[in-house]
Amino acid sequence: MTTAPAASSQPEHSHLQQTPPAFRTLSAMGVLLFLAAAILPLVFAPQSWFAVTRWVGLAILAAGGWRRPSLTYWIFFAMLLGGEIGLDRPQLGEHLRVFSDIFLRLIKVIVAPLIFGTLVTGIAGHGNLRAVGRIGVKSLIYFEIVTTLALFIGLGAINISRAGEGLTVTAAAATESAPGAAPLHWDDFLLHIFPENLAKSVAENQILQVAVFSVLFGIALARISEAKRAPLLSFCESLTATMFAFTNLVMYFAPVGVGAAMAYTVGHMGIAVLLPLGKLLLTGYGALAFFLLVVLLPIALFARLPLGRFVRAVAEPATIAFATSTSEAALPRAMESMEAFGVPRRIVAFVIPAGYSFNLDGSTLYLAVASIFVAQVAGIHLTWLQQLFMVFALMLTSKGVAGVPRAVLVVLLATAATFHLPSEPIFIILGIDALMDMARTAVNVIGNCLACAVIARWEGELDTSLASAVVPIE
Repeated sequence: MTTAPAASSQPEHSHLQQTPPAFRTLSAMGVLLFLAAAILPLVFAPQSWFAVTRWVGLAILAAGGWRRPSLTYWIFFAMLLGGEIGLDRPQLGEHLRVFSDIFLRLIKVIVAPLIFGTLVTGIAGHGNLRAVGRIGVKSLIYFEIVTTLALFIGLGAINISRAGEGLTVTAAAATESAPGAAPLHWDDFLLHIFPENLAKSVAENQILQVAVFSVLFGIALARISEAKRAPLLSFCESLTATMFAFTNLVMYFAPVGVGAAMAYTVGHMGIAVLLPLGKLLLTGYGALAFFLLVVLLPIALFARLPLGRFVRAVAEPATIAFATSTSEAALPRAMESMEAFGVPRRIVAFVIPAGYSFNLDGSTLYLAVASIFVAQVAGIHLTWLQQLFMVFALMLTSKGVAGVPRAVLVVLLATAATFHLPSEPIFIILGIDALMDMARTAVNVIGNCLACAVIARWEGELDTSLASAVVPIE
């Protein structure tokens, strides 16, 4: 059994245990001032004091963040600051693009080693696949069915809302994305996902090929003797831990990258570029709520779980995940709660850690929404067959998503590169990614806890006498 290192989330969630009243007051005042001065120009004639008020609001937000550092907070602040710079100083905003490009490069360099390490560790970390037995097979079947449903719900939601339509990209971006409009034949796509040279696949950021190689490598590693498997498995575990730490370092630069991207986008394209973001946010939250009610709730009822007790069991882990945007921060409490709920320890020890690599329902749903949104923004029409191909790609690449803040960005960039979609709309998405990350991470944790309980019921080992007891919440 392998688990993602909880230390990777430490820099952020350690500051979220208590919320000082002064921080809440400053944050609320700053947001209200900024929003008021941003909305009033839409009703009244533009006045210079509107801009002054927005800058005062930003200063108050900065003061609040200085008293209580939080990566999510500073990314949100950088989004507002970048938009204001792009609005007030468009030329300066365009020159800041270099910082967003630096952030993009730092993210891209993480892709291959992170996917390789997480997939190989997840597959080979439990030993020979045959030894995993019924629990492993049932878990993987469950994971695939539920995450596939999540992908299709996301696909349907974004096609209904069409949140990206009406938003245009630059001429250069449209030129770069032109190959994406070419027909995508199934035989070419099938051949393309198999690597002929791993180094070439890594250099070209062909994440599908890296994922296929990693899956086969993990299966092969699981089939050899323990003595020969241990060194390579240890290396992959160390690589995964290192890439978690690497990702965390890069995320410290995220506020600069996001702020610069927003400044460039608004300065180059105008404030109208931000209008579809509210629609995208509603689409994402609506799709996640629909998934909870139409997929997870019926599964819980079909498995005859004591629903009230289950909700109480997952309430604290889900709240931790929502507040920190970090699945790993909730992992210890989720395992403890599920064991108190009545799931045997051996099932908890396998299903929940495995789910952190193979059952990220909220992240996979959001990937479907965001990927089609990028295509809509780029003006690229994807047929239903092409969208199904993209869903298949996401089914593979999403298995390597680590449950750390904004790690879904890694897979989104890789998927966009695979299907020749431009990267500029992804930076637009970053403007609301912190808000979306909270919801999808909470859904990830709820989905993994439910999977744990369902597998226990499927095995006939759910202890209902424990489930009827009050789950301790400290």
